[in-house]
Amino acid sequence: MSIQTDHFYNNFSFLYPMVDVFLKPQKRRLFEEINTLPYGQLLEIGVGNGKHLPLYSIHKITGIDTSSAMLEIATKQKYPNIELLQMNGEQLLFPDQSFDYVILSHVIAVVDDPERLLQEIHRVLKPYGKIFILNHFTPHNWLKYVDQSFQPLSRIFHFKSLFYIDSISSIKKFRLLKETSFGHFSYFKLLIYGKA
Repeated sequence: MSIQTDHFYNNFSFLYPMVDVFLKPQKRRLFEEINTLPYGQLLEIGVGNGKHLPLYSIHKITGIDTSSAMLEIATKQKYPNIELLQMNGEQLLFPDQSFDYVILSHVIAVVDDPERLLQEIHRVLKPYGKIFILNHFTPHNWLKYVDQSFQPLSRIFHFKSLFYIDSISSIKKFRLLKETSFGHFSYFKLLIYGKA
């Protein structure tokens, strides 16, 4: 991520609990999926303030974030089997095929280079590994005009309001295994992909 984006999320860290309340039902569904999987090495990119970390019940967790302020909050909570590191998801410092699972919870639309992010995830995922992407996705209906209208504002808050997963060519390196929709008009979705 850029220095400007890091700076924004450092300043945004004190407001993040309010965002957490809004995202809680979606994250609950995400963890229902994750906690039914066989034990494995799991990487969460964009771990934020870490308030959700107790919801992990099975895996060995590595959480990363570029925001030092977010990580400072997250590291105050001590959990076994969880390691927290400051790192950019677009430049992962892990060896190839290090993880069984990768989590992107409301992250892919805020990074500077989603293509690079998915390339790095593909590199560090083990064969048959899974990636979980929880995010808003612009639908192919009238709501796309709402997302378009929010683009100037979204740039201020360092996210992409107009966001299509199929516009990222690197997603073709994965195969879609499951899709779960949330809320009105299925605007938010949990997409589960396998490494192709």
